[in-house]
Amino acid sequence: MARFLSRPIAISLGDPAGIGPEVVAKCWDGRAVNNLPPFAAIGDPRAIAHVWDGPIELVDDPQEAEAVFDYALPLVQITAAEDDLPGHPSVAGAHCSLDSLEIAVGLARSGSAAAVVTGPVSKEQLYSIGFAHPGQTEFVAERCGVSQGNVAMMLAGPTLRTVPVTTHIPLAEVPAHLSPALIEARGRTTLRGLQRNFGIAEPTLAISGINPHSGEGGLLGREEIEIIEPAIAALRAEGWRVTGPHPADTMFHASARARYDAALCMYHDQALIPLKALHFEDGVNVTLGLPIIRTAPDHGTAFDIAGQDLADPRPMASAIQMAALCAANRELVE
Repeated sequence: MARFLSRPIAISLGDPAGIGPEVVAKCWDGRAVNNLPPFAAIGDPRAIAHVWDGPIELVDDPQEAEAVFDYALPLVQITAAEDDLPGHPSVAGAHCSLDSLEIAVGLARSGSAAAVVTGPVSKEQLYSIGFAHPGQTEFVAERCGVSQGNVAMMLAGPTLRTVPVTTHIPLAEVPAHLSPALIEARGRTTLRGLQRNFGIAEPTLAISGINPHSGEGGLLGREEIEIIEPAIAALRAEGWRVTGPHPADTMFHASARARYDAALCMYHDQALIPLKALHFEDGVNVTLGLPIIRTAPDHGTAFDIAGQDLADPRPMASAIQMAALCAANRELVE
């Protein structure tokens, strides 16, 4: 299916001192083996040259990528003020990573790219140049004109998809952040994303509890009764197939996973631990609720191994494959 996209995919390289340039170049090397669609990288060509000696072809637009993809890695050039060496991040590199992200999103919004795959960035470096978003997801949502409350972070692998209701907050604060409205919003975004991005006409969403044994009828906590069950009832009243609240310790074995299309979990680790246990190398971050397709490999900049030819390209390849799948499904239904 990947080869039948109407437009190439845009990939922001992320921080030029991280492993993004290396894994994108390795993905081009493995394009045939992994059946990857045409894509164009966006970033500083020097960052790739430091870690790879393969052919690069400069292009002005991702739509030019298909013509050169068989013999060279297409690259939309962004030149950083400084030439960052692998493993040595800088303020100039942070500006470059932000510029590449901005351009990639703009190309997808304009229709020049079928989807965006974002390489890993350093939040510490971005914050040093005034970046005011918690991460790339929130930045992309803002640029697309979508409020943070209407997007959801899905972690997707071959046998499991999970979405956390709350993300990067202390565990002790999770119950106070939960509300029926928030769970409904995340659930609705997830269900619509399963339809639009994954082509599932009538998806089933399993919703977890937060307490052991889903609260044991209130004996181990009342969040299920007072917060989660009302949200489930509201989603069912809209006609969605929703089950739960399920005890989280029995949701992720093989036969349980076969009964739903995605699991909505109450906090970060409840969603990410089972996903990473099953799909550490091929789990993909998919942002739901956007007018564009955005995926990302589920790893960071790995400055400690950058430039040593140690970076594993499989997560990036999986993110490209997932972006192609979602874009192809969108083209079919829209």
